[in-house]
Amino acid sequence: MIGFSCIAAPLAASPACAETRIGEAAVIQNQVLRIAGAAMSPINVGDQVVRDETVRTGNESAARLVMIDSTNLSLGPNATLTLDRTVFNGETSYRDIAIRLGTGVFRFVTGHSEKAAYKINTQLATIGVRGTILDIKSQRGQTMVVLQEGASTVCTLTFQCIQLTQPGDTAIVTATGGGKSTIKKTNNPRWSFAASCASTAGLCTVTDLASNTPGQDFTGILCGR
Repeated sequence: MIGFSCIAAPLAASPACAETRIGEAAVIQNQVLRIAGAAMSPINVGDQVVRDETVRTGNESAARLVMIDSTNLSLGPNATLTLDRTVFNGETSYRDIAIRLGTGVFRFVTGHSEKAAYKINTQLATIGVRGTILDIKSQRGQTMVVLQEGASTVCTLTFQCIQLTQPGDTAIVTATGGGKSTIKKTNNPRWSFAASCASTAGLCTVTDLASNTPGQDFTGILCGR
């Protein structure tokens, strides 16, 4: 099966890639915007998500995006996320998908693609997944990754890595200056996506892209309630 690839590039230089639908908005609360180049517009429930766009939530806002492989990406308030690269492997899975997180809080639930296909990046860390539900808090100077289900490898940009294998395992990457950072592991996380789950209906429900049936709600199971 032939994959189709578009790497992040100026929209004018690659219009076919820019318009490739890779998912849609399942939950929108308050102000959620799409940013593509200099253009900015609101996202509503049911709107498609296309490659190379940045999605940004405002104050007291949230969003859940469902990708074509049924990956669920949830954003809390004041969060930004960019879908940098997607290589399709047929119509309902990816051979390669790269997601760049700005500041904010996020939940990531893998879909039907091979787990090695997923690559999540923050300013300080790279995150690999293996059948995973992750809560991620990305701030200037620190990234925190809390494993809720599955397994994950979290690395600094200088390739110091920690394996997360048990629910509650947490990697904390902290900038120390001069382009360096430290990474440590704990199983007593001081943060999770719980508050965002509780404040927005459906934000922590997991659904398939084309499903018309109610999704599985992880609010109580995975939000510490």
